[in-house]
Amino acid sequence: MRRPHRVVAVAYDGLCTFEFGIVVEAFALPRPELNVPWYSFGVCSLERGPVRALGGVTVEAGGGLGLLRRADTIVIPGWRNLGEPPPGPLLAALRRAHTRGVRLVSICSGAFVLAAAGLLDGRRATTHWRYASRLAAQYPRITVEPDVLYIDEGRILTSAGSAAGLDLCLHIIRQDHGAEIANSVAKRLVVPPHRDGGQSQYISTAIRADSVDGLARLIDWAHKHLHRTLTVAVLAREARMSTRTFARRFRAGTGTTPHRWLVHQRLLAAQRRLETTNDSLDRVAEAVGMDTAATLRHHFRRRLDTTPMAYRKRFTTLAR
Repeated sequence: MRRPHRVVAVAYDGLCTFEFGIVVEAFALPRPELNVPWYSFGVCSLERGPVRALGGVTVEAGGGLGLLRRADTIVIPGWRNLGEPPPGPLLAALRRAHTRGVRLVSICSGAFVLAAAGLLDGRRATTHWRYASRLAAQYPRITVEPDVLYIDEGRILTSAGSAAGLDLCLHIIRQDHGAEIANSVAKRLVVPPHRDGGQSQYISTAIRADSVDGLARLIDWAHKHLHRTLTVAVLAREARMSTRTFARRFRAGTGTTPHRWLVHQRLLAAQRRLETTNDSLDRVAEAVGMDTAATLRHHFRRRLDTTPMAYRKRFTTLAR
């Protein structure tokens, strides 16, 4: 039998407790109810003995940097001090892991560790919005995107601040096991399977309460009517706003445009149907508002780098 995918989190003195807890919850918690091979999990420490985490907690890791040699995915859950260069042995171990094809993941300020290793040069990356300008100034070869929740660059993935790490972990689970499994994990966590928008909704002054309520109602309505033709004019009318006001408030409230939001929601709905039904591609496309199988294939290829049939073959739940 194929061995379980091994996730190793890096612990260090001054460990960011919340970010570390996210990784433990996503990958270490046994999930026998899902009936799929789950991850094996380990923790490696930069220091000898137990390390101190924020909040007076101590963590005793299973080993040192040598554990990274057996990892399939390595997670850096934040970094203790942006003014302190990460230790050379850690950076060297991360470079070797990248050369071997290991998936590297950072949460929040953990992006500074990957950046110090030179692994983000020439790539897009994100971090907490408070640190984005510093990351861009300190590492000018990185394309820093401060307004997103996470960025997937293939084998290197970075997330924005704190709770955005959970969005990234669910994205990784979705990649590895499909949308239905990721939805089940999100349900157990009592969080949405996918949050809409990016960090921009948390940076600026909060928008008016009536605008938020209006968008919440509109988003719920749109989820129930994905099969319809949903233009900005239709959405604005449902939200009882002018098209210009609606587009502005939607961007302010979600961090993305109505069109991009709709495409993503339709892709998520299509993934679930491909996993759980035998519907033809044309029927799946019609049910999620993409009209034709050709349009569905286009968006799968562009956003997910695969085809609907390949996705169905990999993640179908019908035989489980």
